[in-house]
Amino acid sequence: MNLLKKLYKDMITAALKAGEEVLKIYEKDFEVFYKEDKTPVTLADKVSNEIIKNFLKKYNIFFLSEEEKEKSYENRRNLKKLFIIDPLDGTKEFIKKNGEFTINIAYVKNNFPIFGVVYAPALKKLYFGGASFGSFVVDCSKGIDIDKIFQEAKKLNPNFENNKKLYVCVSRSHLNKETLNFLNNLKEQGFDITYKKVGSSLKFCILAEGKAHFYPRLSPTMEWDTAAGQAILEGAGGCVIDLHGNRLSYNKKELKNSNFYAFCKELKKIILEDKSRDSSSS
Repeated sequence: MNLLKKLYKDMITAALKAGEEVLKIYEKDFEVFYKEDKTPVTLADKVSNEIIKNFLKKYNIFFLSEEEKEKSYENRRNLKKLFIIDPLDGTKEFIKKNGEFTINIAYVKNNFPIFGVVYAPALKKLYFGGASFGSFVVDCSKGIDIDKIFQEAKKLNPNFENNKKLYVCVSRSHLNKETLNFLNNLKEQGFDITYKKVGSSLKFCILAEGKAHFYPRLSPTMEWDTAAGQAILEGAGGCVIDLHGNRLSYNKKELKNSNFYAFCKELKKIILEDKSRDSSSS
């Protein structure tokens, strides 16, 4: 096994190990704390973060984690590679106990995610991949042998039927007026839209599976919310771009993402061409 594939395998193992411990907390009563910005945090966030860090520290690669936001830009501005992790993405879903929370690990090189792992322990679903690797999903409900994971995984390569019927992922906890207005504009252009409310980075994974087509995010996210999911969607032929058409990038001075659109394979051109035609005729 080459070194890069070993790294990817260890990222997957780290997510699975963290998931085991997170589930132990999830299945019991747990205390909820609040950060200065009033976002919730639990013991599971901290336990998962430590497991992932301890398992991957042998690579001597810089960690950027939601649980360690104090790392200054001066310490990371010249990094060519780093891990970006969200040890518990979807803490609100974790607290609600609806299962839609994930463990996210991304390997970022030259400011873009080249491999990502998203594990939903309560749903027993594991996603992994990247643009040069392909993307895959594994059902972990019957357990999984990590040594066979690459053989047992199902490759994600959905095709979008070129029509106006869109399944659109929207945030279960952060749907706002701007997003609804944008989607209403698409409806006026003739798109038949069905909403799929989903928590955490599962929205990217659902696009990668072809179970939805489009995820417009017109409200704040942070780099650790999107890096792993972006890698997986790109590995399935999709893309994540800011509102100017640029691929979403990472390890920025400001860790807050721009608003963005995430598209499944082949959909970007259809929607943006329709928007362009609409604006040119108005």
